[in-house]
Amino acid sequence: MANRRAFLSAAIAAAAAAALPALPAFASGRPAPRPIARRVIPASGETIPAIGMGTSGSFEVDAAGREPLREVLRRFVAGGATVIDTSPNYGNAEDVLGDLLAELGLRDRIFLATKLAADNRAAGEAQFADSLRRLRTDRVELLAVHNLRDWKTQLALARELKARGKVKYVGLTHYLDSAHDTLADIVAAEKPDFVQINYSVSAPNAGKRVLPVAADHGVAVMVNRAFDDGRLFARVSGKPLPGWAAEAGVTSWAQMFLKFTLAHPAVTVVIPATGKPDRQDDNLRAGFGPTLTTAQCAELVAMFT
Repeated sequence: MANRRAFLSAAIAAAAAAALPALPAFASGRPAPRPIARRVIPASGETIPAIGMGTSGSFEVDAAGREPLREVLRRFVAGGATVIDTSPNYGNAEDVLGDLLAELGLRDRIFLATKLAADNRAAGEAQFADSLRRLRTDRVELLAVHNLRDWKTQLALARELKARGKVKYVGLTHYLDSAHDTLADIVAAEKPDFVQINYSVSAPNAGKRVLPVAADHGVAVMVNRAFDDGRLFARVSGKPLPGWAAEAGVTSWAQMFLKFTLAHPAVTVVIPATGKPDRQDDNLRAGFGPTLTTAQCAELVAMFT
């Protein structure tokens, strides 16, 4: 177990050493001057960019709302990011994402994650087939059981799909603190490739059990709700960043919140959702420069909990 934690820490240190302290400009569409920080997926040794993107809310749009999302995706890829998380439960997000990836020719540059949110095997099979249709693809990189719903049946199905080459990795998700102990127990027993969980400066409880269990069992961690569904921004409105922000390479609260999640050695990728191009640039900048120290993280938790 200690070796796995040491491996994760070394991988993070290597990624941070390669990252720029300066903030690259993604709006130009040019690639970032140096690679965004990357983290290791323990199950395979593959690395992925530490900043990804969610689609809940932000991709649930009508035809008129698709235009800014084209620029969001363009800047996402220009910044070196690849991981996009979605779900059949997110309204029409799979349809919108699938259409835009096809239109922009980006599917092969994306680590695409979706979920199973069904109550029996037949429903799960039908739902996955529909997700592939909506996403306009024949496979996904990650298929996770959404919020532990019928998790035994759906995880078994996901593993069968992995064996058939339709899925590269399988996982489990939840978004509430109340599910942490149950999720940690299942992760320890089942050892999925990924676990997705909420973790933020205002809700750091995943650090008590879920993240250590994931590290001990070689499970990659995807973090949701790093902005507490946007509520954190209301709390910092008009407030200055901590005095040490510049030395941490931080110029916005969004970057601060994302860097907090990435400071934990078990975290593989964080998936903030946005439908605004400029906010996409800002989110991506959290993947460059130094990571936060333990003391800096503790100060942030004290500020927000």
